[in-house]
Amino acid sequence: RGTGEQALDVARRWMKSMRLTLNEKKTHLRDARRECFDFLGYTFGPMVHRPTGRSYLAARPSKKAVARLRDNVREVLVPGNMEPWPRVTAQVNRKLVGWANYFSYGTVSRAYWVVDAFTLRRVRDFLTRRHKVPGQGIRRFPAGEVYGSLGLIDLGARRRAAYSNALA
Repeated sequence: RGTGEQALDVARRWMKSMRLTLNEKKTHLRDARRECFDFLGYTFGPMVHRPTGRSYLAARPSKKAVARLRDNVREVLVPGNMEPWPRVTAQVNRKLVGWANYFSYGTVSRAYWVVDAFTLRRVRDFLTRRHKVPGQGIRRFPAGEVYGSLGLIDLGARRRAAYSNALA
C-alpha cells in the first residue's frame, strides 16, 4: 500500500537485511496504466480490446519469450534431424506444452496463434524436406493432418478445449 517509491524503499530495506542489493540498472518504477514493461517473460501494460476499442491492463507473453520458443522449435526441426517422426513430435510438443503451461495467465490467445502458425509452417517445411515433396507441403500436409494423425499440439485448440471444459 502506498506509492511506488515507498514500496521500492521497503524492498531495498528487506534486501539489505538479507545482505542483498537491488540491481539499480534493472530496477525501475513504471506506471502500468500508461506504459508497458517486461517482467519474468511477460509484458505488462495497457492493451486495447479490438472489438470495443476500450483500453485495459493486461499481461501477455513478451515478444522475447515468443522468439525464444521459436528458436527452441527451430533447433528441433533442423534439416539434419533424422530421428523418427514420433520422437521429433514428442520433442516439439514437450517444448510447446511447457511454454504454454508457464504462459497460461493473461491475454495469451494472440501469442498462441503466432506460435501455432510458426510451428505449423516449420513442421511443413521439415516434412517436405524429409519426404522430398515439391512446394510448401500445404496440400500434402494439411493442418488437420499435422495436428491430427501426425500428433502436433495446437496450443489454441488446447486452450479452447480446456476453457470449454471448465465451463461445463
